[in-house]
Parts: sequence; structure tokens; C-alpha cells
Amino acid sequence: MEKYIADERTGLTYELVGDYYLIAGYDEPEIEIGIWGKRYADYLRRNKSGTSAALLISGKLDSYLQELDRQAENMFERLVEQFAEQEGITEKLKTVNQLEWVRRMKSISERVTEIVNRELIYA
Repeated sequence: MEKYIADERTGLTYELVGDYYLIAGYDEPEIEIGIWGKRYADYLRRNKSGTSAALLISGKLDSYLQELDRQAENMFERLVEQFAEQEGITEKLKTVNQLEWVRRMKSISERVTEIVNRELIYA
């Protein structure tokens, strides 16, 4: 069998891969999905398999996860900023006492992670 064949009707070229011809040179753009999207994908697979399957079959799963990831990341950043401001964590504290600044920011980060998980990921 030939390695490549061309379909003049569609203008596509096919490449022999194993026993099948696949469209040659056609790569779907890879969608980057962050930690929040991956967490939600895992939640869907474990708890809402019908929804997960429907999104996968329709080809919308990756874009859905990417959008949810973007929303969760924005929420996370906004809440961390708000909590830090409310608790008086400043750049001055960072220069004066780095360990205290890290401890307090880590505490905020953990609390905000719980909020994002509860509100968006595991809702």
C-alpha cells in the first residue's frame, strides 16, 4: 500500500499509519488546561460520567475545561489579592520579614484554594 494518497475531490492528503489512512499534516491545536481544569475533569470522570461523556463526544470537553480553568484562576488571583489586602500583607512586610510574609500568603493560598474548589470545581 502507498504511504501517501491524495483525494482530488477534497484536496486532502492521507498518510498510511498502521492499517489506516489518516489525514496527513492535520494537527489539531493543542489546548492547554491548567490545574483547575484538570481537577474538574477528574471530578467529572468520577462523579458525572454522563456529562463528561457528552462533552467528550461533542468535542467540547477541552474548551469547556479551558474556560473553567480560566475562570477559576481569575477567581483565585482576585481572592488572594483581596485577602492579602484585608489582612494587611504588604510588600513592606515582605522586605522586613520574608518568612512571616510567606507563612501568611501560604495560609491565604490554602484558604482560597478551598473556596475555589467548593464554588467552582466540586460544586
